[in-house]
Amino acid sequence: MSAQEKPIWQRNLYVLWVSVFLAGIAFSEFNPFLPLFISTLGHFSHRLLTFYSGIVYSATFIVSAATAPFWGKLADKKGRKPMILRSAAGMAVVIFLMGLVTSVWQLIALRAFQGLFAGLVSNSIALVATETPKAHSGKALGSLTASLTGGTLLGPLLGGTLASLFSYRMTFFITGVILASIFFIIAFFVHENDFHPVTEKKLNSVRGVLNELRAPRIIIGLLITTMIIQATNYSINPIVSLYVKDLMNGAHGVTFVSGLVSALPGLATMLVASRFGDLGDHIGTAKILMLGFVMATVFFTATAFVHHVWQLAVLRFLVGVSDATMLPQVQTLLTKNTPAKITGRIFSWNQSFQYLGNICGPLLGSVVSGTFGYSGVFLFSALLVVLNMVLFRQNVYRHQTK
Repeated sequence: MSAQEKPIWQRNLYVLWVSVFLAGIAFSEFNPFLPLFISTLGHFSHRLLTFYSGIVYSATFIVSAATAPFWGKLADKKGRKPMILRSAAGMAVVIFLMGLVTSVWQLIALRAFQGLFAGLVSNSIALVATETPKAHSGKALGSLTASLTGGTLLGPLLGGTLASLFSYRMTFFITGVILASIFFIIAFFVHENDFHPVTEKKLNSVRGVLNELRAPRIIIGLLITTMIIQATNYSINPIVSLYVKDLMNGAHGVTFVSGLVSALPGLATMLVASRFGDLGDHIGTAKILMLGFVMATVFFTATAFVHHVWQLAVLRFLVGVSDATMLPQVQTLLTKNTPAKITGRIFSWNQSFQYLGNICGPLLGSVVSGTFGYSGVFLFSALLVVLNMVLFRQNVYRHQTK
């Protein structure tokens, strides 16, 4: 290797950064207009439209949560790159076909198939995690989180623009093409050179995988931490725009301000995730995560007592900063406590727990807001963070400080 040539792990990281960024765009591109698209597929009452929209949104998460462990097992046997290619190709076809549906049930079926082909991001993370030197893993995984967040932020804006310029259906076609481009980028420019296939039959079972871990309690604790982090963040989603409307007292521009407030946490995470990952590599990843719990508790609690929308905006940005200290650090701790040969399996489990949090969070938020009002959701979220901190300290921090 020449003095100017970068190590393979760095080149893979750069390529996967671009791929994950494009995936973030693709996965979020049609979120702003999906209920509107559903309304074009039949004559639905408001209640039925809401019901179908909920099913369409959740179908992908439910199927992904159920099937991710199987794909993780296959990744440990066949490699992470083949699983990324499988995911990109499968979702390119499925999302392209969404532009051709003529009924809501066809759309629901395709959204479920989209969940079946999930794993692009989790396997990208697993590939980077296994090939990056441990001393740089925090910064590398933080960088991937930033790229996914950036793409997810840009996706709705691009999707809304495309739908306005062309049509809902054309946006699905374009999204399919984006995912197809990811397939070719990965196929030609990512090289998985340090992969050793798992052949032991004992690793076909959950018990066999757990027996390979030096400290199973740490891994299980981290999976629970992931689920609660996601549930906490997603519990806010159903009420953010309503809270903005309340604070603005019916003034004009609620839709624009709601979109801005919703985007601020992701913007903050994108800006600082890599820096917190680098800091964790130097002072201890678990310490950064504990700091994040404290910050999130303070910010969520303060949000329950705001009186102006600008206060809400500032605190949502700060919540995004605390987010940057959480999921990337969990991924780094999983990397540092997992043998390379079962990394795919462990990260697929982590993905399943993420999706469980995605599903439970909005349900909890809706129930709490209906009972205690919008402010109650933020106080409830603060309590979830405290619970998460206690569990993390009990199951992970006492046993793992690096």
